[in-house]
Amino acid sequence: MLRANPHLIEINARLWLKALRKKYSLNEMTLSTIPEEEWLELRHLGIDIVWLMGVWAPSPESAAIALADEGLLAEIKKISPELGPADIGPSPYAIHNYKLNPELGFEWELKALKERLNSMGMKLLLDFVSNHTAKDNNFLRECPECFITGSEEDHKAHPGWFFPLEINGKKTYVAYGRDPNFPPWTDSAQFNYFNPFTREKRLELLLQLAEVCDGVRCDMVMLTLNDTHESTWGWLLRKQGFKKPGEEFWERAIRTVQEQYPEFIFLAEVYWGLEWRVQLMGFDYTYDKVTYDRLRFMGADEVRGHLRAEKLYQKRSVRFIDNHDETPSITAFGPEKAFAAAVIISTIKGLRFYSDLQLEGLRHKVPLQLNGIWERSPDLAVRKFYEKLLKIVDHPAFHGGEWNLLDVRQCGAQNQSGRNILAWSWVQRRTIKIVAVNYSNTPSCGIINISVKGAGDGATIFEELSDRFFSFSAEDLAGGLVLREMPPYSARIFDVEF
Repeated sequence: MLRANPHLIEINARLWLKALRKKYSLNEMTLSTIPEEEWLELRHLGIDIVWLMGVWAPSPESAAIALADEGLLAEIKKISPELGPADIGPSPYAIHNYKLNPELGFEWELKALKERLNSMGMKLLLDFVSNHTAKDNNFLRECPECFITGSEEDHKAHPGWFFPLEINGKKTYVAYGRDPNFPPWTDSAQFNYFNPFTREKRLELLLQLAEVCDGVRCDMVMLTLNDTHESTWGWLLRKQGFKKPGEEFWERAIRTVQEQYPEFIFLAEVYWGLEWRVQLMGFDYTYDKVTYDRLRFMGADEVRGHLRAEKLYQKRSVRFIDNHDETPSITAFGPEKAFAAAVIISTIKGLRFYSDLQLEGLRHKVPLQLNGIWERSPDLAVRKFYEKLLKIVDHPAFHGGEWNLLDVRQCGAQNQSGRNILAWSWVQRRTIKIVAVNYSNTPSCGIINISVKGAGDGATIFEELSDRFFSFSAEDLAGGLVLREMPPYSARIFDVEF
């Protein structure tokens, strides 16, 4: 059983395994022979779910397209001058087929890894790319009707939207996978979700995946919703006699899979304000880009406003400041702000999401097509910070306790800086965890609206991030918890036992 507010780590499988082979001088290492100590280290940090990103068989066509991209080569050169064309590979999201990449091991090793992680109290999450597949996937020839196709006239009208493919001696124009707000992914082919047979085949695949992992991270879920599919492709599908289905694909898919595998996890990458709608379809967790954007571009007031959302919605939200699509937080936010943001996403309700490169303090965004490693050393200050934070929030109070957003009052009429301070508590039995973060670049003072029991004559309270005790007078505790001066982007996690 997965605990509430679980911790997930995203690991780039290709790069991680290559780094481990070098670390242990074992060139033949595969997923099933990764040393036990590597998994135990993650468990010791309080990780509940390991998302191995990019384990599926790679697409040769995607690799060729990536290799021809001069901009991609320039991007990896920024990471390290020792990287070159030989280090560019296919995108993990142009999937050739859902078989384990031979570079990572044999097919049976995925299920063996799942069982190994389960024995340690962890779950294995893998990718399910719902909207599209690699343009050289054999399934295109097996089931061309499962994809969106157009006529020669459609191709001429939208030359960047289709690619020609010879199927059964006939030239067919297959649509590239698309997010309607961006150019097409030219290494991919777009599924037709208005075809009932497509839905059946995708559901069959999900049932197969449920045998080898504990859950799936579903890529770009909003693109497969009926309304999005119609607004993007309806003009073409209607000409071919396809109609919008009455039920969303995901409603039946999740229901069917979880009837056989009740604890199977569905995690959705979803944007555009569709998170709650997707949760109602049955997804266990949905990306929370709103918190990310408010932490990065806004301030405490905006973050606080989002945290007033319905608690069930928050419980199912994926909280992150790093993932493979974003600039590393240590660069995008700056170190002090990134640490403060990390405390926030680690101590609110929801699934807490981290990446392996985030814990290393990597400052360059790594392109998905990078398939080579380079000489690097973890930023020890960043690593030490995350090790401490993850061990703190592994405490049962942050998982089984009751969470409450706390009001913060001003220290006086002339000092309105209390609005910069975010605060909440976790209460479990005789333990209270009080979290306060000055999410601003100025010193701030505030009075947290919480009563510390048994502190009538004052109290000394342990603060976990700094490993020191703070003394509070009776006056400091009479009307709440007074924090007289919090430095910019500082955080406090107080441990109160009573």
